Amino acid sequence: MNGRAEGQRQRQRPTGGLRPFSPFSIKTKLGTLVVVSVFITTGLLLVALRTDTELRFITVFSVIASMLITQFVAHSLTAPLDDMTTVARAISHGDYTRRVRGAGRRDELGDLASTINLMADDLEAVDQHRKELVANVSHELRTPIAALRAVLENVVDGVSAADPETMRTMLKQTERLGRLVETLLDLSRVDNGVVPLKARRFEVWPYLSGVLKESGLAAAGRPGLLSGSGGHTRNDVHLHLDVFPPDLCAYADAERLHQVVANLIDNAVKHSPPHGRVTVRARAGEAPGGLVLEVRDEGPGIPEAERHRVFERFNRGSARGGDGGTGLGLAIARWAVELHGGRIGVAESSRGCRILVTLPGSS
Repeated sequence: MNGRAEGQRQRQRPTGGLRPFSPFSIKTKLGTLVVVSVFITTGLLLVALRTDTELRFITVFSVIASMLITQFVAHSLTAPLDDMTTVARAISHGDYTRRVRGAGRRDELGDLASTINLMADDLEAVDQHRKELVANVSHELRTPIAALRAVLENVVDGVSAADPETMRTMLKQTERLGRLVETLLDLSRVDNGVVPLKARRFEVWPYLSGVLKESGLAAAGRPGLLSGSGGHTRNDVHLHLDVFPPDLCAYADAERLHQVVANLIDNAVKHSPPHGRVTVRARAGEAPGGLVLEVRDEGPGIPEAERHRVFERFNRGSARGGDGGTGLGLAIARWAVELHGGRIGVAESSRGCRILVTLPGSS
């Protein structure tokens, strides 16, 4: 939940303390009920004295009139309480979709109904955030695990030797797994916008080369090995890196940026045609340390009418033939870019899909 929405919700919450006088409050209604009952009884007594009507009839009429008025007022007070009880019982069983009717009432019961509905909104948001957190973490853990499995299988099968370079690659993936586990608490605070950025200055070419190498390792495993978030094994797609100038430097959180590039590459590879080409292009941004990244594939592309939805969570890209993944890769990429204060979107392209990322760099 972003800060603006939270601020609006705080302003909508009923405040505690003494309520100002209101003609619609329960106290006013009960006081009016007593006054009306007294007036009815007094009026009937005056009628009895002036018309010589028997007192017992006046008493019966007075009691009936008072009961009818009391029943009407009592029903208006107890009906919302019954509804609140039903909703509270549903919430206690994990159903956070139920809401109390009558939140628009201008009395204490209206305030109580609004408070219960706000509580249900908060519980529903927390439950949804918990589910998204588990899905996000699972999605992010699969890529380094797949890369480790690919390297280990190659070593065990004798395809590659356990040389220092291979071991360094495995160590790097293990270290990344450790960092991903450490981000669990960070991800739990994503919607509150309080995840800290560990920005630093780094050279773009060696950094992106490492990301592309890891992506190639994850996709080069034996058939049946999952790559990234999807269920495809694509070792026929060529990854190309284009950085200019060669000594280009950027200022960003390297781990968060890794999430962006890895997910964009994974998405592009899955939608590339056989023996296709995925290009990662990097250029300097307008500000010092700024970076403009572009990931382009040669797949079917994304229709303009659906481009605004590709970064939504759990959107599996039906426009490009859903791949059976979790639909979180591009959503995670958008979150990491926005955390930097940057922009990400689908850019115009004559062929395939072109994702453009702009990072502001240092201020």
